[in-house]
Amino acid sequence: MASNVEMLLEEKILGRTGRRVRDLWIEFGEGSITLHGRTGTYHVKQLALSAIREALPQFKIHNGIEVE
Repeated sequence: MASNVEMLLEEKILGRTGRRVRDLWIEFGEGSITLHGRTGTYHVKQLALSAIREALPQFKIHNGIEVE
């Protein structure tokens, strides 16, 4: 079950990207966050990254969203 923080971050990403990231999930590590999912454009991948950076600038972020 996703935590409240994870659900809020997912909603922030989906809102910023117009819900164009499929199978989105967020993995939390020690001081880092990894985004997972699929999208059709590199631009949407970057929008997802900027949404997380805006919310949690202190974390190292790995963008594992795949562009298909």
